[in-house]
Amino acid sequence: MACENQKIAAFFLFEGNAEEAMNFYTELFDDAKIVHLVCYGPNEGGEEGKVMRGAFSLKGQLFMCTDSNIKHDFTFTPSVSLFVTCETEEEIDRLFAGLSEGGQVLMPLAKYPFSPKFAWVQDRFGLSWQLSLETGDAGA
Repeated sequence: MACENQKIAAFFLFEGNAEEAMNFYTELFDDAKIVHLVCYGPNEGGEEGKVMRGAFSLKGQLFMCTDSNIKHDFTFTPSVSLFVTCETEEEIDRLFAGLSEGGQVLMPLAKYPFSPKFAWVQDRFGLSWQLSLETGDAGA
């Protein structure tokens, strides 16, 4: 798998729903799987059953996550987003529908000067995604 040699991975800090998010993303995306999952046990410093260390891959890209056992005053922000190049209209439509459900549409799915079909959404977990239909213009 391409992500095995990956030296930098995005790391997501959830507040109790990391496993739910991992399952949601790996069910929504093609070529996706949970790579590693360790949950807190009794007396291990976090809420029993919540994610201590998790890793999942989407299209060969590795992501890591945990459930924070400390409540923070911060969360995800749209200033950092995951950019997904979609190969087909079916793929971008499916990802847009899934990621925007229960979330917020920051830019509606439409044609823009920089993409024949593009959307920017913040999903129900707070992560931001930019979805762009591949144009087929190499180097464009």
